[in-house]
Amino acid sequence: MKNMSLIYEYIAEKFIMLFAMFSSFVILAIIVFLITNGLPTFSTVSPIDFIFGTKWDPYNGLYGIFPMIMGTVLVTLLALVFAVPLGVGCAIFLSELAPNWAQKILRPSIEILVAIPSVVYGFVGMVLLVPFIRETFNVNPGFSWLAASIILAIMIIPTITAISEDALSSVPRALKEGSLALGSTRWQTIKKVLIPASISGIMSGIILGMGRAIGETMAVLMVAGNWALVPHSVFDPVRPLTAHIVLNIKEAVAGSAIYYSMFATGMVLFIIIMILNLLSQYLDKKYRIKWE
Repeated sequence: MKNMSLIYEYIAEKFIMLFAMFSSFVILAIIVFLITNGLPTFSTVSPIDFIFGTKWDPYNGLYGIFPMIMGTVLVTLLALVFAVPLGVGCAIFLSELAPNWAQKILRPSIEILVAIPSVVYGFVGMVLLVPFIRETFNVNPGFSWLAASIILAIMIIPTITAISEDALSSVPRALKEGSLALGSTRWQTIKKVLIPASISGIMSGIILGMGRAIGETMAVLMVAGNWALVPHSVFDPVRPLTAHIVLNIKEAVAGSAIYYSMFATGMVLFIIIMILNLLSQYLDKKYRIKWE
């Protein structure tokens, strides 16, 4: 029986290793595919002109994606301005302040937000949010940087909340009780003890939420307006990188310069996401407190 148990353990270990290797292989295959199809772009336009060029007009040989990069960055940053206070605040409330009946209502509600398809967010934003912005602020067309950021903020709040709550809950109870025993109020304990002790997890949640916002396509495509220009106001239309790929790849002929440029755009997007993941890991290691 002992030998059979060892055999089963060995087989299970090899299967797990095989699955891990398969996941790594898939990621590597995606990277190779992007590079193989993206590099031909730079025989038409230089990497500098491609990344920092401000004009997208492929029929006249202009392949600048800088407005799309700026659109992605600006939409994501404004979404974080909305989402971080709400997400972290909700996590603090659920972890430290909410009564049991409120937790039973709020936690399922947050999980439902994660399960809603992005196209539904985009449709609601297009039907309700865009007309609201247009009529309230007297701007036209209403499809804008602001609309895209609000929709993305709603989408990433559950990610920030869930990870931040886990980080807050992982702080040893003795640390909290010690602070209260020394005369600190509940809010002083949260501000001076719990948040600094869980800052690693909170920052990881924010960065992962940022990664989701950068990679979102359909909801942004439906409300952003999709002008290939750098916006000068939150009411101006924008075109993030993901929307740019969707709008152009459907019209691109395989093997054409536009076709390859979409893969080069995907390379840029992939690099941005990879940098965010590496930053998340770095911050987690740098600020994580190891409890004995």
